[in-house]
Amino acid sequence: MTTATLPRILQIGRLPLPALEAELTARYNVTCLADQPDATAFLAAHGAEFTGVVTTAAIGLKGEVIAALPNLQVISSFGVGFDALDIDAAKARGVQVGYTPDVLNDCVADMAYALMLDVSRNIAASDRFVRRGEWPKARFALGSRVSGKRLGIVGMGRIGQAVAERAAGFRMEVGYHNRRPAEGCALSYFESLTALAQWADYLVLTVAGGAGTRHLVNGDVLNALGQSGYLINVARGSVVDEAALIAALTERRIAGAGLDVFEDEPNVPDALMALDNVVLTPHIASATHETRRAMADLVLENLQAFYTSGAVRVPVPGTGRP
Repeated sequence: MTTATLPRILQIGRLPLPALEAELTARYNVTCLADQPDATAFLAAHGAEFTGVVTTAAIGLKGEVIAALPNLQVISSFGVGFDALDIDAAKARGVQVGYTPDVLNDCVADMAYALMLDVSRNIAASDRFVRRGEWPKARFALGSRVSGKRLGIVGMGRIGQAVAERAAGFRMEVGYHNRRPAEGCALSYFESLTALAQWADYLVLTVAGGAGTRHLVNGDVLNALGQSGYLINVARGSVVDEAALIAALTERRIAGAGLDVFEDEPNVPDALMALDNVVLTPHIASATHETRRAMADLVLENLQAFYTSGAVRVPVPGTGRP
């Protein structure tokens, strides 16, 4: 095929893996919307030319962009979250939406434990202590043991299950909170999130983002977690009331937090950065060579499957072929 005869794909923004951009360009006729001086004018003039969209979970796809693409048939998203995608608008148009779950479960679960260990044992802080030359002058502060503690998981999906599996190595007791008990899960189920927080030493968030979970973790939940409890968030920043978290950390109403996600990424409040009982990472839970490659492969497979069979390989729930 010549470039002119290849399916036209609109890439919404820059992708986390440059190699994926090159592979997309080799297989399709790709235009990046972020490169256009006037995105609205470009869509008005050329929106009808595109049958496919590639985006990321972080960038998403707004309903007004979908409306500007009258011949859109497929969306392939790099990531497991789809709260930034206007799924209702896509479903109303019969657009297939593919995403990349499962391949990132292990790395996100690993990151939850990395944050848990760091904030408990002060790893990043102790590194700074050594680099500042303070070791010969003073003793470093004591940390908290992780092994043998109670682990509360909020959201017992694929990633939550991967977090729970790793708990055995730390001899942790595990409980979880979901909208309903997870089928086939023998772990202790807490119908109330506040009750889980009160029970747990560590509250790990692996729940999906979106309107239904916005500020699920609020001041009441943080108060229930208590002065010896830690919050670990590898889900979405919107799940936590960030102002309430900053207050709880500042007033030492919880012991600490490990945060990979924030409400207004990439902007992190100065108040959070000023605290010494929180570990901050720039949304990197899935950012390993292995996982990002697997995610890129699935983005390509979803597109290829659609253009050869009419159905993406891994559809967002509720958006696949009837």
